Amino acid sequence: MEEMCTNSAHVNISEMIRKKRDKQSLSAEEINYFVQGVTNQSIQDCQIGAMLMAICLQGMTQEEAVNLTQEMKLSGAVLEWPKEWSSVIVDKHSTGGVGDKVSLVLSPALAACGCKVPMISGRGLGHTGGTLDKLESIPGFNINKSPEEIKQILATVGCCIVGQTANLVPADKKLYAIRDVTSTVDCLPLIAGSIISKKGAESLAALILDVKYGEGALYKNISEARELAEYLVYVGNSLGIQTVAAISRMDNPIGKRIGNSLEVIESIECLKGKGPKDLEELVTCLGGHLLHLCGKAGSFKAGEKDIKNALQNGCALGKFQAMLVAQGVTPDLARALCQGEEVLRCAIKQEELKAEAEGMMLH
Repeated sequence: MEEMCTNSAHVNISEMIRKKRDKQSLSAEEINYFVQGVTNQSIQDCQIGAMLMAICLQGMTQEEAVNLTQEMKLSGAVLEWPKEWSSVIVDKHSTGGVGDKVSLVLSPALAACGCKVPMISGRGLGHTGGTLDKLESIPGFNINKSPEEIKQILATVGCCIVGQTANLVPADKKLYAIRDVTSTVDCLPLIAGSIISKKGAESLAALILDVKYGEGALYKNISEARELAEYLVYVGNSLGIQTVAAISRMDNPIGKRIGNSLEVIESIECLKGKGPKDLEELVTCLGGHLLHLCGKAGSFKAGEKDIKNALQNGCALGKFQAMLVAQGVTPDLARALCQGEEVLRCAIKQEELKAEAEGMMLH
């Protein structure tokens, strides 16, 4: 709080809002003051909302966006890893899609190839299902892990999929809540700040972004998706994370199953090398890029081949089973699930719907 009092002698939130409203740039010091004020609640919600709207309407320079993301990253704890892991800590982020179960397959596949994957994931947003919701359909799976527990799971398994902890990028939680009620969610610098700050707090060596476009995505055309991808890649690289983006279509669901338990079942099929072609292609593409970025593969194609081998030889499935146990699932249930026993199907309420005639399903 003493630092905030010192800064307040020459930084004023009302003046900052006026500056941004009038298309002026905010200094690094002003952005630091704003993010600290959001975090320690010394700035009123109405002032935060006004600033967010000014940013949404007037935009930010690339320098401002990078400063905002860096300050958000530093608003809470930053994960630390052993020095020998520094080049192999990797992750991915998807802008969301129907049937997007890629994380459940990609994380253990990367771990099987020697990477460390501290995936901090989210819940469903709008019409898209959340990775955490899918995993919590498995009895006992615990998404709440401390930094120390995450580090232990990475040491023994190589991957984990957890929720955002209370002290990880707290500024983002507050900003996102206000963005949600002020119609400022779809603003490039604010999107970049939210996504990249959390990945920065993971202390990643490499990050791949799966930016989707199409009927089932936030952006309907490829030009908008490309603009977002380029923006995110710039901010990620500016924070010292090797960042690349893949742009993929979201006109149809990924895979053949939709729904939390059903998507877990399909993910396990993919981990056995028997999954739907579109899901496997996306997993191998994203994984291939990450293995190349972090030096685990000499080329993208070599990385793709390594990921595919991990799916076919059972190594990725073994990592998934070990991750389930490390995150609270009983060994017997994890084993049964990965062996293909229908332990989740019995919990699914099924209703058969019959079409009266041949045709296509429209949304």
